[in-house]
Amino acid sequence: MVVLPVSGKSQTYEVRPSKIIALGLNYRSHIAESHSVKVSGFTEEIPKEPILFPKTPNVLTGPGDPIVIPAFLLDYGFEDLRTDYEAELAVIIGKECKNVKAEEALDYVFGYTCINDVSQRNIQSGDRSGWFRGKSLDTFGPIGPRIVLREEVDNPQSLHLQCRLNGKTVQDASTSQMIFSIASQIEFISKNFTLLPGDIIATGTPGGVGRIRHGDVVEVEIEKIGVLSNPVVEEWMR
Repeated sequence: MVVLPVSGKSQTYEVRPSKIIALGLNYRSHIAESHSVKVSGFTEEIPKEPILFPKTPNVLTGPGDPIVIPAFLLDYGFEDLRTDYEAELAVIIGKECKNVKAEEALDYVFGYTCINDVSQRNIQSGDRSGWFRGKSLDTFGPIGPRIVLREEVDNPQSLHLQCRLNGKTVQDASTSQMIFSIASQIEFISKNFTLLPGDIIATGTPGGVGRIRHGDVVEVEIEKIGVLSNPVVEEWMR
């Protein structure tokens, strides 16, 4: 469980979702780098509907906490061990919703924050069951640094998003560049699954994803929300 401050309120919020639903390939710039990411199911085709995958709640970790790349990965003997950062806007659901129309979808949002959809590429590409395990290892979902309430964000489709690796900007985009808007994501997801208060939608990452290693510091910054910063630790280096 992660506890985050709520913007403009003298209160905190326990981030305790029943589920985390994430979007893949929701920015054209990320689709364009499929040749370098080299992950099964990652193609240059623009999706006709949102591509969904789960991240389990054990991924969640707070601002300043380490992203831990687990030692068991060494057992596989991967020739090129690769774990990546992915900076994203996270949507936290405020009310139960099912079969919600896009024009009403944002009324069901509690607030917004930053999330880092950390991805273990070797497992993500190699598992026959798909992306599930490589996206859901412990600490692979840093979140924060605070929650900004829905009413404080006039247009969530017009937020500047950046990721910095050791101070260098590696992702730089706007949420306006999403293929599927937040409202249309909620419409699509709630058609498939009932969304409950506290559930999280990770809305996809723009181009510029890349590898993280022991000693790195990853910063995800989103306009109106702030900076989520996390160090990287390779478990076998501790």
